[in-house]
Amino acid sequence: MRNVGGALAQRKLTRALISTLRNAGRPYQWLHSSTNVWSPMIDDDADVELYLRGLSWQKGSQPRTLIYNLTVPLVRNDVDLCLLKVRLADMTKETFSIPRLYLALGELKGGIDPAGADEHWKTARSALNRIRTAFAAQGLMPQTFFIGAAIEKKMANEIWNELQDGSLSNAANLTADRQIAFIFSWLCNL
Repeated sequence: MRNVGGALAQRKLTRALISTLRNAGRPYQWLHSSTNVWSPMIDDDADVELYLRGLSWQKGSQPRTLIYNLTVPLVRNDVDLCLLKVRLADMTKETFSIPRLYLALGELKGGIDPAGADEHWKTARSALNRIRTAFAAQGLMPQTFFIGAAIEKKMANEIWNELQDGSLSNAANLTADRQIAFIFSWLCNL
């Protein structure tokens, strides 16, 4: 995400994810984008999404850490959303080079112009294909997902087909609150 639409989309997703965790009674820690320091959940988290680069929580006894805009060494590209199975105490730069720790990887397209929606999907689909190919070469199949703000009929059909054939694990329209709630419930429970 390298534009205003992407930044706003990331903020909206962050608020939705924090709400999902809070509603589930799951405490979290968040990574400050400037200081690179993890901080515990606070009651007054207003504007935390402006400075957040990652979130970490527990699913039962299993750690979950979501990092935004991570260059995944195996893929050799930036991935918008990466969910890893790693404790914060064990997280180092080398952690990102361990393919088996990745549970899900997703692409976020925040542009709202319907005329550009198809191009956003093509870019995201190419990125998701690179992710699947790189992990498959290691014998791994992490979940993949797509979240887009503008979804046109043709691309909706393509997304549906990928969901049906299993190449895409989940998808949501950023402007549909129920879809966002569902995808984050899914993500928090992986």
